[in-house]
Amino acid sequence: METTQDIKENRLAEAWAELQAHAATGQPLDPNAYRLAFADPEFMLRRETRGIRFQLEMLKPDLDQHASGIENTIVVFGSARFSAPEDAQTALTAAQARGDVQAIRLAQRGLRNSRYYEMAREFSRLVARHSASCAIQDRLHICTGGGPGIMEAANRGAHDLGAHSVGLNIALPHEQESNPYVSPHLSFKFHYFALRKMHFMMRAKALVAFPGGFGTLDELFEVITLVQTKKAKPVPIILFGTDYWKRLFNFDVLIEEGAISPEDLELFQYVDSPQAGWDAVCEFYALA
Repeated sequence: METTQDIKENRLAEAWAELQAHAATGQPLDPNAYRLAFADPEFMLRRETRGIRFQLEMLKPDLDQHASGIENTIVVFGSARFSAPEDAQTALTAAQARGDVQAIRLAQRGLRNSRYYEMAREFSRLVARHSASCAIQDRLHICTGGGPGIMEAANRGAHDLGAHSVGLNIALPHEQESNPYVSPHLSFKFHYFALRKMHFMMRAKALVAFPGGFGTLDELFEVITLVQTKKAKPVPIILFGTDYWKRLFNFDVLIEEGAISPEDLELFQYVDSPQAGWDAVCEFYALA
């Protein structure tokens, strides 16, 4: 007599289990033509299937975030090279003990820049504290690139208050790993920068940029461009560290040369404290 089947049972062939079993035992795979297409690594990595990989990299983080109730994020960018104050102090102490003048100079710079780490951590605490009393659909979740430095600090601030946070990491030649404060079920890894950037914007209700390098600038100016060209809805774009950003860019030159309009400078604002950054978000959305 046939047994009753659970209607919710996954009936998909155990293709991955078969693939892993072959890998674990060192057995060769069956000829390419006979493998299930989605379990065929060589087929999935062909140039012609790149569009499918785009779709998968778009879909997986979207479905997982939706299932976890992540619909509104505050995206925090910034240098991966700015460490926590305690780590920066340890590095300085070690350099001083060695008497290495060059190392001391670099460690002093690291300690100076570590203030941005602490600011990012405190800003995220403010976001998490507000969201803790909100309905699930209204909560704001911290989202970062998932790496070290400022990204770690932002995820850490949310973690301090027991809040979930998102990490959108990227596969790089030097293998950047996810920082330990990203919620494990919301730690995603991307191959394509373009898809990663799209995910940053899909749920973003604000962009917060701390001092950083090429990656931070790339992400910052892409968002400014999307908002300027009305390809994305206006969101608060907040630059932490007035002195850093104004030393880095003289935006008035763009106006003087007619490259942008004067009102384009209203697309972003400078702040110098976690509370000021959070106040800017609250004012934009009229949050209590």
